Amino acid sequence: MALIEGRNPVLEALKNDREIEKILVNKDSKEGSIKKIIAIAKEKSIVIQNVDRHKLDEMSESHSHQGVIALTAEYKYYELDEILEIPRSKGEDPFFIILDEITDPHNLGSIIRTADAVGAHAVIIPKRRSVHITPVVAKASAGAVEYVPVCIVTNIVNTINTLKENGLWIAAADMDGKTFYEQNLSGALALVVGSEGKGISRLVKKNCDFTVSMPMSGNVSSLNASVAGGILLYEVYRQRNEKK
Repeated sequence: MALIEGRNPVLEALKNDREIEKILVNKDSKEGSIKKIIAIAKEKSIVIQNVDRHKLDEMSESHSHQGVIALTAEYKYYELDEILEIPRSKGEDPFFIILDEITDPHNLGSIIRTADAVGAHAVIIPKRRSVHITPVVAKASAGAVEYVPVCIVTNIVNTINTLKENGLWIAAADMDGKTFYEQNLSGALALVVGSEGKGISRLVKKNCDFTVSMPMSGNVSSLNASVAGGILLYEVYRQRNEKK
C-alpha cells in the first residue's frame, strides 16, 4: 500500500482514475480543493474517512499532507519497451529524461513536474542508488507522477545503448562541451541529468553521443539538478516546437 499526500497530488490521482482504497481527510478541513476531492471521491464510490489532523501527521512521510492522504496501490513502473511504444503510438519523436543516481526526492519530483510540462514521454531512473516514487516525490511533482511514465532500469549504460539502437541521440548535461543553445536538441532524444553532487558518472557520460552545458557567470559553479534539468528540458521543448 502506498500513500499519496497533499491536495493537488490526490486530486490528480482521482482525475487519472488511480486505484484508491480510501481517502483520509482532516475532519476540520472541508473547504476549497478538499471539498472538490470529497465530491469526486463520492462520485467514484471511494471510501472517505474523517480523521484528526494528528492521525494524518503520524502517517505523513512528506510532512506536508495539507489535510488529505489517499491510500492506494503501489506506483506502477513502466518497462523500457513500453515507454518506447508511447511516442511511436503518437507519431512523435521520442523525448526521454534519464536520471543518473538522483537521490533527492524533491529533485526527482520537480523534474517529473517539468517533464510533464514540456511533453516528455517518460523519465528513466536506475534501480539502485536512486530515489524511487515516494509520497515526497509525488508531492513535489504536484501530481505529475500520474501523467509521466517512470521506467526503472537495472543498468543505465545498457539502456542508453538500447535507446541508440532505437534511433535516439543521447545528450549528457555536463559543464564540458557546447552550450545547450549551440546543440541540435530536436528529433529523437534522451537527455541525461546527473546526481546533485557527483554529476553524471564517467561510464554513463562516455556512452552519451554529446554533451550540453550551460554558461555560468556567477560565483557558484553548479546548479541544483532539477533547476539544470528544467532549463535544458525547456530548450528541448523550444527546439522541438520550432521544428513543427
